[in-house]
Amino acid sequence: MRLSLKTKQVAGVTVIAGLTSILLGGWYLSSLARILLEESHSRAELLATAIYHRARDVVATSAPDADLVANLQNDGGLTSLLQTSAYYPSVLYAAIVNPGGFIITHSDLSMVNLPLQAADDFDELIKAGPIAQARAIYTRGGRAYEFRIPLLLGTTEFGSIRVGVSTLFIQKEFEKTFTTPLTTVAAVLVGATLVAMLLAQLVLRPIHVIRSGLAKLGRGELDVDVDLPKDSEFGDLGDSFKAVTARLAADRMQLAGQRATLESVVEHLEDAVALFGPDGTLLFANPAMRASFDGAGTTLGAVLSDAHPYRALVDATTKDRAARGPQTVLAPAGGERLVLTDVVTDADHGLVGVMLVARNLSYLSQVESTISYSRKLAALGRLSAGIAHEVKNPLNATMIHLELLKMQLADQPTAKEHLAIIAAQMRRLDEVVQGFLRFTRPEDLKLQKVRVGAIIDDLLPVIRAEASSHNIELRLECPPDLPPISADPGLLEQAFLNLAINACQAMPQGGRLRIAATARPGRRLEVVFEDTGVGIPPEHLARIFDLYFTTKQHGSGIGLSLVYRAVQLHDGEIEVQSVPGRGTTFRLLLRQDVTTSTPAAAVSAS
Repeated sequence: MRLSLKTKQVAGVTVIAGLTSILLGGWYLSSLARILLEESHSRAELLATAIYHRARDVVATSAPDADLVANLQNDGGLTSLLQTSAYYPSVLYAAIVNPGGFIITHSDLSMVNLPLQAADDFDELIKAGPIAQARAIYTRGGRAYEFRIPLLLGTTEFGSIRVGVSTLFIQKEFEKTFTTPLTTVAAVLVGATLVAMLLAQLVLRPIHVIRSGLAKLGRGELDVDVDLPKDSEFGDLGDSFKAVTARLAADRMQLAGQRATLESVVEHLEDAVALFGPDGTLLFANPAMRASFDGAGTTLGAVLSDAHPYRALVDATTKDRAARGPQTVLAPAGGERLVLTDVVTDADHGLVGVMLVARNLSYLSQVESTISYSRKLAALGRLSAGIAHEVKNPLNATMIHLELLKMQLADQPTAKEHLAIIAAQMRRLDEVVQGFLRFTRPEDLKLQKVRVGAIIDDLLPVIRAEASSHNIELRLECPPDLPPISADPGLLEQAFLNLAINACQAMPQGGRLRIAATARPGRRLEVVFEDTGVGIPPEHLARIFDLYFTTKQHGSGIGLSLVYRAVQLHDGEIEVQSVPGRGTTFRLLLRQDVTTSTPAAAVSAS
């Protein structure tokens, strides 16, 4: 989220005040913690000193052969001093302990002769830093420390005086005092925020006035004045702003006149024309050019992205003021464009802008494609006529003799099965010949409800025979519950068989041919022919459906053209994916859900 200058100023002052308050508060709390610890230390030291003097007197007045431990335990004054520890805030206990750690006497008489668990040295905590002291104070439940004074008998340590101190009381006292710095910090933050808002309002007012003037100028208002104090640092800025706005108004009027002239000349040109200023501002673009822009806007970056083919030409022309082109580029929307740029200068040879002109070449490609296709159709017509003449009569004679042969071998079922396959292939060859003729004239499609699985089953004997001859594994994936499609069975049989035979021929050393059919969204049925053959080189993929184009040594270049035309006549789609050395996949998308047979529909080949 973008913050305003006022918000940044208020936030900055508040943060500075807050950090200062936090630092001062931390120093105050650190000092307070040290003071409370030193007070507890002084109490413990005072109590330990009093116990020390009393114990020393008891030891000094005892007979040489007396039991000093018993004397210390039975001394009433010493016991009273030990028990007064209960009246000292933060003091847990007071005791005299022998060098072995066992209690000689204790403020709690029930603890006498028991071992005393040693605690951390209170003197070490006093010498520690503020962080360690704060951690000791704020330990949950408090921590116990000991103030210790050695008790000497001559030069020998008879024992020690230990005063236990708890930080729990110090913690409670610390928390009571903690409210004051927190309240102070909160008050300082609130006050700093209010003061910062007031100062920001006063200091930033001239900036708001200038921003308002710029907004008016951006909306197209030519006579813009800013109300800035004359006796402040912003007085000269106000005069400069007026001069700039006057200059901009004059330039805008001049550019408006030039733009009107350009619009009258190029608005209705078929070529796409645009004019960009030296700073990249879009001065003019006719409708043909706007249709090729990446987006809407008034700057070069808004209408032409860095990847747009026109952008590099405009940038180069603006940089060195030299015309570019004509160059042929591929437009983002598709199709080729002949693009050129030129510089537009004023009377003083100053750069006014860069003109961009693009001419659509796609219609020329369409005309060339139509002419080329017409020539191919004419050649195919001549070829088809020759094939029909040379092949039709031998086919008829072959069929007659084949029928005679079937009659002679009527009692041999195996021979009859082979003869039936031969007859079916002869009929298919006759249909292929007829298909050559139909390729160049309107096609009468006999659309009816058919199932892809049934068509493939009819072709299986031929496909299996071809696959076996090449040691190819045949895999079928055609579920029986596939929806029917609306198609001409003869055309689809021809297309499917061409694809299957081509796949087998692409695997001379063996492989796998997969034929699969699947229902797809949009009421379509997908049929896939996938092989693991030699594949198609990338440079040939765009031409495999061209008439007479083939990469086979003895190929005619007609099979895939017939497949493509059959799919088009069925309002379908076909796509091919191939990786050289790994195989090729053809995918056909055909219409489905025709529930009744339809009358013959005349569909013109295109």
